Amino acid sequence: MILDQSKIAQKLIETGKYLLANQLAWGTSGNISARVDEQHMLITASGTQMGDLSADDFSLYNFQTGTWDGSRRPSKEVPMHAGIYQKREDAKVVLHSSPFYTTLIASSAEPVVSELFIEAMYYLEDVAYVDYFHPGTVELGEAVREQAENGHVIILKNHGVILFDDSFSDAIMRLETLEMACRMIITAKSAGIPLTKIPDHLVRDFLESGKYKPRKRVNASRIN
Repeated sequence: MILDQSKIAQKLIETGKYLLANQLAWGTSGNISARVDEQHMLITASGTQMGDLSADDFSLYNFQTGTWDGSRRPSKEVPMHAGIYQKREDAKVVLHSSPFYTTLIASSAEPVVSELFIEAMYYLEDVAYVDYFHPGTVELGEAVREQAENGHVIILKNHGVILFDDSFSDAIMRLETLEMACRMIITAKSAGIPLTKIPDHLVRDFLESGKYKPRKRVNASRIN
């Protein structure tokens, strides 16, 4: 299904402003994209300011052939985005950024804990990790592609995070939930407050019952 590029661009513009306004992105450190059809994504161009995007700040990128259209070169992080769309047909929106607390966790050996509160149980159920590779490299893109089948949220060591979902609202909520959880973990450790995890059997019941939202399986849609 081919989606309206102008509407997608407008949603990306709104998302960029929201991320910057809520300290989920800063400067030119992030990039965002959305699927247009089975082969194309619309992605922010290289050097764009997340909170000051315009309709001319995007490139139409063919993630199957590696070619692009438009007056602006796509973000150098295009290999990561392409890898996710190649691997997951349920990926409609991809967000990459380096929020403070998330990046602090990504620069440490501290794991992201999901059994803390309702949103974390749901949105952080499947967190994957990728070792450090230089930004924009084929190696980083391939590592992200491999981990896309293991998690909607992929922590990039010493870099930040890249995540995906089937809607703008859920992708943003995943990022917000991640930053909130990371902030809680760091603040609790700093204050010497031990965090109490929700018991595993209650987590399973919560996720399997769908009392919050229908569960999105880790590998519900895999492309080989």
